[in-house]
Amino acid sequence: MSVQNVLSLIKEKNIEWVDFRFVGLAGKAQHISLPATEVDEETFVNGVAFDGSSIPGFRGIEQSDMVMMPDTETAYVDPFTAHPTLVIMSNIFTPDGERYDRDPRSIAQKAEEYLQSAGVGTQAFFAPESEFFIFDDVRYENGMNKSYFEVDSEEAGWNTGRKEEGGNLAYKVPVKGGYVPVAPIDSQQDIRSEMCRLLAESGLRIERHHHEVATAGQAEINFRFDSLTKTADNLLKYKYIVANTARQYGKVATFMPKPLFGDNGSGMHVHMSIFNGDEPLFYEKGAYANLSELAMNYIGGILYHAPALIAITNPSTNSFKRLVPGYEAPVNLVFSKGNRSAAVRIPIAAVTPKGCRIEFRTPDSTANPYLAFAAMLMAGLDGIKKKIDPRALGYGPFDTNIYELSDAEKGEIRSVPGTLEEALDALAADSDFLLEGGVFTQDFIDNYIELKRGEAKQVAIRIHPHEYNLYFDC
Repeated sequence: MSVQNVLSLIKEKNIEWVDFRFVGLAGKAQHISLPATEVDEETFVNGVAFDGSSIPGFRGIEQSDMVMMPDTETAYVDPFTAHPTLVIMSNIFTPDGERYDRDPRSIAQKAEEYLQSAGVGTQAFFAPESEFFIFDDVRYENGMNKSYFEVDSEEAGWNTGRKEEGGNLAYKVPVKGGYVPVAPIDSQQDIRSEMCRLLAESGLRIERHHHEVATAGQAEINFRFDSLTKTADNLLKYKYIVANTARQYGKVATFMPKPLFGDNGSGMHVHMSIFNGDEPLFYEKGAYANLSELAMNYIGGILYHAPALIAITNPSTNSFKRLVPGYEAPVNLVFSKGNRSAAVRIPIAAVTPKGCRIEFRTPDSTANPYLAFAAMLMAGLDGIKKKIDPRALGYGPFDTNIYELSDAEKGEIRSVPGTLEEALDALAADSDFLLEGGVFTQDFIDNYIELKRGEAKQVAIRIHPHEYNLYFDC
């Protein structure tokens, strides 16, 4: 969409405000709104100024001035604002016109540029399956003398005996019993359908939606794959629309990986493939799962670099509450066709040559999608460059249920890091693959590690309520 098309859209839709957005290191959208009357061709040449020192991990106060440069291809009408508002994503530049090397969106674009310069293919496609919970009530507090959280959902399995509903209507979702039931057990069909309607109106191609495995309103909506940066843009739009639709229904949505103890967490399984023009490069008929050697090497790169990669794809302390054995958690660093107990799965049902892809099941939605997708692509390309064979390294294929193996057999399989600190240590030790082509910089990685270690420390020094169960009477 050209600048003129955007300006015409502003007039056609009677837009009152233009909301310029960018993404911080944490993967959360930030925004500044300008009156539509103040937006003209010069806005798209000169950009929109903002204070970078107020964004965690960006700039010091002595270098705070930064500029958002709008990407007109991302424009869509906000479905929630009372005053008609047009949303446009932006890249971040320094005042002297240089692309800012800590801007996650710019890093995603540089990863796409590196793919082409490496001569592997012309386009990498990504499709995330970002799961979430829809709760009716969320409470939490952390203080000197108290620490707790409490969430509730009218469909939760723990509410079979609740009287506060004015007559309990039963049909609760059992623990681990929420995968695709029909109504009245699935009480959230309409809210998910409304989310899908708004997503479609905002430009996403919706493929399906359904209730997920966990009790208490776990859900999944799938949208169509696209190129790396566009998919990251779409995921931010997806999370924004999911959260605000839930709020309109008097509910609250969260993409937190493990908000409940004792049931499945929410992941972000990421499907990936590489094309050269119209040719799918991951397909080879008759090979294992119809995967080409190039695809095998891509898998090799993902699994070889997985401990470091997970510091970016699973970047929260809560991520590792989900990455524990059981609860369908993909903790085993192996690959398999159709096997959901492996970190890398190759879908084989109803797959065409152009649909041939791999699925990395470990990530979750606390990841910044621009950074996570870029890091995954860089790991895969490193595998292709170095011809890393996952079979030779003992990464599979494993076509049995890994959870049912003996302890001795499981001991032969590499697992994901057990904590965020372990993952950050792995990233500090193995980051050269990210530096290829100047996609990531050492400054970015060092800054990222420092920021995330600070988050981990904040959690580590706080008293956990369960410690009272374990130690109060010592």
